[in-house]
Amino acid sequence: VPPYEYAHPLDLLDQVIDRGQTPLLVALDGVTDPRNLGAIVRSTAAFGGQGVIVPQRRSVGVNAAAWKTSAGAAARVPVAMAPNLTQTIKSLKDRGVFVIGLDGGGDVQLPGLELADRPLLLVIGSEGKGLSRLVTETCDAVVSIPISAATESLNAGIAASVALYEVAKLRAATGAAEAPQAEG
Repeated sequence: VPPYEYAHPLDLLDQVIDRGQTPLLVALDGVTDPRNLGAIVRSTAAFGGQGVIVPQRRSVGVNAAAWKTSAGAAARVPVAMAPNLTQTIKSLKDRGVFVIGLDGGGDVQLPGLELADRPLLLVIGSEGKGLSRLVTETCDAVVSIPISAATESLNAGIAASVALYEVAKLRAATGAAEAPQAEG
């Protein structure tokens, strides 16, 4: 795989707005498994998201394993690199993007999520530690995915997929975006 050319997060937002789309971006906070990155890029493409943001440090980048797991989605969904994730999130908020962090201890459960028709950034935490303190404090809302008490947590790729699906479903119900097509 040749070196990946990362977009700039704010350029990514501008491109989405210029196309007349409602932004749905995903940011990764400390995700280090390239297969999770690839799966998240693939799910972002599948559910109408327009880009993924990774921090410059303490995070996986687009490598051969991530590219392969994305099943070609990495060629269609841009990945942006943020020199400082917290500052990037603040800049996106200043531009009208509502920031939702995913965390098992979230204040709101995902099915009750409102505002899905607004410009959104979903922030997914690391495989072991979840969202960092600074990123959590920067989010507008922290949302949890209800799961069985017998299961401690979901992996980052699965959590992102569930959240992206729910946003796509809510957007389709409000007419804010194209509904995802059934696979198969």
